[in-house]
Parts: sequence; C-alpha cells; structure tokens
Amino acid sequence: MRKILTFLITTLTLTAFGQVESKQNPSDFVPKGYIVFEKINGDLNKDGIEDCVLLIKGTDKSKIVTDEFKGKLDRNRRGIIVLLNKKEHYEPVVKNYDCFSSENEDGGVYYPPELSIEIGKGNLYIQYRHGRYGYWHYTFRHQNAGFELIGYDLSVNRGPVTQYAISINFLTKKKLTKDNINKDKENSDEEYVEDVFVENWEKVNIEKLLKLSEIKDFDKIDMSIY
Repeated sequence: MRKILTFLITTLTLTAFGQVESKQNPSDFVPKGYIVFEKINGDLNKDGIEDCVLLIKGTDKSKIVTDEFKGKLDRNRRGIIVLLNKKEHYEPVVKNYDCFSSENEDGGVYYPPELSIEIGKGNLYIQYRHGRYGYWHYTFRHQNAGFELIGYDLSVNRGPVTQYAISINFLTKKKLTKDNINKDKENSDEEYVEDVFVENWEKVNIEKLLKLSEIKDFDKIDMSIY
C-alpha cells in the first residue's frame, strides 16, 4: 500500500511540474472520445523490455455516415500513442490523436490503403498496403526525445509487376530509385517477362528529420520533395 501511495504521489508531483507523465496501464493514456483500435507490443528503445503502441480511433457519432452501397461507415480518424515501458509504469513519447484517416475511406474503384503498425529491430514501422497497386512504408526511430522519420520505402505496382520503387535513407541522406525497364511488357503463356531494374542514386537535401508527433495527416505527406 505504501509503495502504491508513493508511486501516485511521485507521478502527480512530476506531472504538476510539467515533467514526465506516467501510468501503469497503457489504456489509461487513451483520451476521452477515443477507443483502442489496436495494441502493438515490442521493444522500441533496445532495452530488452516490451514497449507499447496504441492505435486509437475517435468515437464522434457525427462521423458515422451512410453510404448508398456499403451502409453505415465509421469515418472517425485514427491516431497513435507511443509508450515506453519503465517496468513499473509507462511513459508517453508520442501523442498524435488524428494523424491517420479512418479505415472506411472511399477507395474509388478499389479498396482504400490498409494501415498497419509494426515494431522491429528497435524501429517503429508505419505501413500502408494497397493490394495490386503496391505499398509505402515509413520507418521511425526513437531519438532526440521523440520518434523521427529515418526511412521511407515505396513500391508502385500494376498487378504483379513492379513499375518502380523508391527507398530513402534520411540518416545517410541517400535516395535509391529502381525503374523497371520491362514494366510495359505483358506476360503470356509462352513467355514470362522478368522485372529488370535500372538503379539511380541521388543525394537527399534535408536539414531536419520529421517527427512523428508533428505529422498532422499521413495522407498529405509529400515525399516527392525529397
């Protein structure tokens, strides 16, 4: 009992002085008007302890719309909370409540890109997969009191054929573009056309790494500027 009281008093004192907020249960960090959409566990700072990432979603009833063909759709946006595990409690590193669109956006003639979040090798991966059209991935690393974008990968496909691919390393400031010279050739029953890529390396001009906490809308990030 004394340990619990000491922990609560210390937590309240630190928060009152504008220092680190801490709670024992990850779900306690979810703000009012949001729910946990997905929970991801993994080591984000290479200390051998599993940390926690919460993908959260708004619950505003006015964001629920009725589609002519699909019926009721929840268009509430989603966000992310990144928590580091300090053994006896969790501490937030990132709180970005509305940076992702809903999973029910209009995909036109195709379904909307599918968002997934993964943890591996101490990195945080935010990935969008768009079926036959390819994918794009953002790689974030815990550094400078936050999570900074250190890598970006894109693959533009047409069915099973990769049209071109881009990989950017913001730490080395290098960009690799791979263009498939056979992208316009069709496979047939008699002949299989292999992907043949021409590689082009460029230097990336960047002065400051983008922080996850600063991204207002992933759908509006313009990676073509790099």
